[in-house]
Amino acid sequence: MSHEMRFGDFNREVSIRQHLISYKRLMPKIKKDADGNEIPYKPPKVELRSVDIYRLLSPYISIRFIAQIRAVVPLALYLIFFQILLLKQTVTDSWLITCGLVAVILGLMIFMEGLKLGLMPFGEIIGNTLPKKSPLGVVLFIAFLLGIGVTFAEPAIGALQAVGSIVDVEKAPYLYTLLNEWSGTLVLMVGAGVGFAAVLGTMRFLYGWSLKPIIYLALLPALALTIFCTMHPELNKILGLAWDCGAVTTGPVTVPLVLSLGIGITAAAGKGSSSLSGFGIVTMASLFPIIAVLILAIYVAFTITPAEIILAAQTTVSMDGTSAWYNETPWAEIMLGVRAIVPLVIFLFIVLKLILREGLREAGIVAYGLALSVIGMCIFNVGLSYGLAKLGGQSGGFVPAAFAYIESVEGSPLYMYSIGISLAILFAWVLGFGATLAEPALNALGQTVENLTNGAFKKQMLMYAVSVGVAFGITLGVLKIVYNIPITYFLVPGYMAGVALTYFSTEEFVNIAWDSAGVTTGPVTVPLVLAMGLGFGNAVKALEGFGILSMASICPILSVLLTGLWVRLKIKRAKKSASQSG
Repeated sequence: MSHEMRFGDFNREVSIRQHLISYKRLMPKIKKDADGNEIPYKPPKVELRSVDIYRLLSPYISIRFIAQIRAVVPLALYLIFFQILLLKQTVTDSWLITCGLVAVILGLMIFMEGLKLGLMPFGEIIGNTLPKKSPLGVVLFIAFLLGIGVTFAEPAIGALQAVGSIVDVEKAPYLYTLLNEWSGTLVLMVGAGVGFAAVLGTMRFLYGWSLKPIIYLALLPALALTIFCTMHPELNKILGLAWDCGAVTTGPVTVPLVLSLGIGITAAAGKGSSSLSGFGIVTMASLFPIIAVLILAIYVAFTITPAEIILAAQTTVSMDGTSAWYNETPWAEIMLGVRAIVPLVIFLFIVLKLILREGLREAGIVAYGLALSVIGMCIFNVGLSYGLAKLGGQSGGFVPAAFAYIESVEGSPLYMYSIGISLAILFAWVLGFGATLAEPALNALGQTVENLTNGAFKKQMLMYAVSVGVAFGITLGVLKIVYNIPITYFLVPGYMAGVALTYFSTEEFVNIAWDSAGVTTGPVTVPLVLAMGLGFGNAVKALEGFGILSMASICPILSVLLTGLWVRLKIKRAKKSASQSG
């Protein structure tokens, strides 16, 4: 063995020498001045033609562009063809919607690249350095503030704020005021929920806590507050919004940044050995914002009466021409994009410079990434308002015409009631299944789960389990709107079933199942489903159109937990038969 090792070392040494000789041959000869001092070598300036830049960048850009096309275009085509072929309705403002969808694709592509180059390095540096230079209290406080900051920067939050004007103040006064006068406070409370989740997630990473008791402790106040609001004649109308807020928070900004901070802290503390250390943060970032919004709604109910809200809305002074022009142009969306990213960047920079006294490696690339983040968010917000939200609202408004009379649709109802309602259910199911299966984050999660379970839980099995769960969730959400069923009737039994299945499941499958709901609520799915639900609600004269996203969150949890129990049973039977045959 020693001879072989020596021979291997000899070969390696020869190889290194050959590389050095080749390298020296390529190096220019050292030049010296008249005094014998070496003149520093200056490499020749590389000049790139336009065609060279195109050839270098086109493969890089096309991969990212195609990834966003796969997420957006199939959904848009499905909605358009369903509307034209089955509902026999043309797409109004088609050119505007097309331009909006292109803006969504370009905006997401630029934003995701900026997120990777500009924002993620901040999270990694702070996560790795913060625990070494600061006490635990400071670490947790910064994690809390980061949770608030990333919520404001989440693309889907813009969709939530944009739906306030659609709600009828006389039908749902508290819902109206939360989405209008209290919209800033609403987002702040959602951010506080995410911040608390970041703190708890960091402590869980550090101390290796099980996710099960955290789920039980979070669901207890969430369900208790839900039942309390159900019994209030006006507060019961905000429940769909509150539970939808949990789905809105787990997007492409919140999860990577908070996760990189938590894992960095864990690694710095020397406790990041668990393969499941990255799981659980998405679950907590979904549950705690729900509690925060419910608390805010109850506070508003004890502060303002419905009559005062309606009176204030009716006596609101109309805006002047300049303000109206500003709100009717893309400038409003562009400013929202700037306000979402810039404060977060300032906060991260203050933490880095004043608290950690650290510099940024490759500051030029980071600055370039931050610029891309702002530009991408602005373009995405414009596309969201003029493309996704418009298309989703239009489709949602037309689908009920299949089974009910809709004033804007001539000849409605278009089909017999049984056929029409079946078409509406089919529309919702296919939308949920297709949108989830196309979600890039689900693909990544499936691969991770297959690796962690040593192939017992296949990637395709997880993807189909989550997609089927979301499909049934969106279907139940649509039925809730059509038949005006209180959302509590779905949420309480659904989460009680989730608790029961969690109790009988192993820690691995609990982590996977509860986090799987987060991958279904991406920056494309959330605005589309929100707009569709509100369009549906307005068409059938429902009190509100929220709740579809919350149902799309609980159902995949149940489907993955059930699949996990089935996989365990299958493995147990295989081991039993192997031992009997042996």
